[in-house]
Amino acid sequence: MKGCKICGISDLDTLNFIINHQYPPKFIGFICNYKKSSRYVDVKKLNKLLTLDKKKSNFVAVLVKPDEKILEKIKHLPFDYYQLYDCTPEEIRKIRDRYNKRIITALTVIDENDVQKYHLFSEVTDIYLFDSKGYEKSMAFDHKLIEKIKINKPLMIAGDIKINDHLEYYKKIADIIDISGGLETSGIKDKSKIDIFLNKIKQVHHET
Repeated sequence: MKGCKICGISDLDTLNFIINHQYPPKFIGFICNYKKSSRYVDVKKLNKLLTLDKKKSNFVAVLVKPDEKILEKIKHLPFDYYQLYDCTPEEIRKIRDRYNKRIITALTVIDENDVQKYHLFSEVTDIYLFDSKGYEKSMAFDHKLIEKIKINKPLMIAGDIKINDHLEYYKKIADIIDISGGLETSGIKDKSKIDIFLNKIKQVHHET
């Protein structure tokens, strides 16, 4: 287990707590253009949020088929990665080259055919993310579908992951756990759940 990503951060207090945690996540995600999500953050708010020193974490812009307008609006922000949904390999290549960002290619999964699409993105991807089709909803997919994949790049897994899940299982099939709704209470990020999760990830990371 190489670490975790906490996604859907939208307020300064929570972001400050995560960044300064004893075991901060490797990645922190912000929903930049998907307005259907309750976790969506507009550019004006992003400008305020991302003034914090990210310290040991990487900032990730989560983008669903972004157009040039949103890409131009966020290009000055200190994002380390762009996490891209619903983009073709060629679209990703253009975004990567123009904005000089590392890429997390998000593949939404229902069946084996969706999983095998990862081959198409090998030349433009730094990290693969296998997620559900839920987008703004916390939905699961059958994680067993990716158990036998052998990729020479980091593999991130999402899809309705909870803090009381058996995290050791995810360690067997993925390098990075991506979690959002599982750290919320009534739709709002819960610091106590975040603390439990980050401590569990640290424990799993050091188990042999």
